[in-house]
Amino acid sequence: MLDDKKLNLLLCITGSIAAYKSVDLARLFIKNNFDVRVVMTEASKEFITPLTLQAISGHQVHENLLDTEAERAMGHIELAKWADLIVIAPCSAETISRLAQGRADDLLGAIILASEAQKFIAPAMNMNMWSNQTTQQNVEYLSSIGMDFIGPSKGEQACGDNCYGRMSEPVEIYETIILTQNKPLAGKKIIVTAGPTREQIDPVRFISNNSSGKMGFAMAEAALRSGAEVILITGPVSLSCSPKIKRLDVQTADEMYREAQSSMSDADIFIGCAAVADFKPAHENIQKIKKTDKDRLNIQLQKNIDIISSLAREYTDKRFMGFCAETESVEEHAKSKLIKKGLDFIVANDVSKSDIGFDSDYNEVSVFTDNSHQFFQKASKSLLAIQLVNLLSQDNQSLH
Repeated sequence: MLDDKKLNLLLCITGSIAAYKSVDLARLFIKNNFDVRVVMTEASKEFITPLTLQAISGHQVHENLLDTEAERAMGHIELAKWADLIVIAPCSAETISRLAQGRADDLLGAIILASEAQKFIAPAMNMNMWSNQTTQQNVEYLSSIGMDFIGPSKGEQACGDNCYGRMSEPVEIYETIILTQNKPLAGKKIIVTAGPTREQIDPVRFISNNSSGKMGFAMAEAALRSGAEVILITGPVSLSCSPKIKRLDVQTADEMYREAQSSMSDADIFIGCAAVADFKPAHENIQKIKKTDKDRLNIQLQKNIDIISSLAREYTDKRFMGFCAETESVEEHAKSKLIKKGLDFIVANDVSKSDIGFDSDYNEVSVFTDNSHQFFQKASKSLLAIQLVNLLSQDNQSLH
């Protein structure tokens, strides 16, 4: 938790149907000792009224750049100086574009240019607008100058589409900002493995699994927000990560192990989120196996190295969090692996459920230690990652 000092948070609301979520977001911050003031663009008032936000925040809502009464009291420069944090939620594609251009012809733009406060952006727009190359270039630029993007999430949108572009839920925005402010793992070095591994049968075929890498990447991002130095070792996935994360791309289990082993000596925590292939071909065929080549149709397998178990045995002074994907007897298998592999935490989920786990943006997990069990209900993987990093930070005293 933050200290007892009440922080000043400026909540900026732009033109999006997701503006209704800003009420709950404001409530969350006010409930947790933030002083919240609100700025609304003209477009945002088509979706929610200033009176609603005034009633929630207990302050006059700021709307216009050239408002004589506002400038006499708390004008844009005073608001810019007053804010410790600025959160733009929802943030439309239009606002992202204006921010990237450095426009200052409305109240929000002028405040952003004049303020040295930390700035968070929670985008909300149609999926095609979000994926548009211009929007992505604007996001990349704003990120490069220190603006922190939260989301967007994948989900049903007002237009009927179901894809990325939906504003993250208020609780996720709140928890992300709190983690970023507290930085409970500052000074720690964390290694995260993510995604599947590929074990080649021949030049065109391989053994792998359905892991998308989303949970591992979410863990890496949450660890970064917690203040840690993060190394992400990932199998082949179609995901991007913060440039502040040291990313190492690998293919096989042996490659992943070698990269992890070479970074472990000065690491504090290892998070084994990768879905490492249990088996690999005993012999890789140099040439493609033909359908007519009957002598090579039977593939002999051998066990892959158990990466997290091997590292836990070698580095007993480190903390280890493992993940296990099960389809039955989840608790029984998780507890067995916790002990057998020598882990401090094991995070278990039931991948037989189609709406969570592999390739989903959502998950629900149970976390086991030697003497405890916690259940985390279904949530986005990014929110779950924050909750799991917070769990690790509670164990931080053991890292000294």
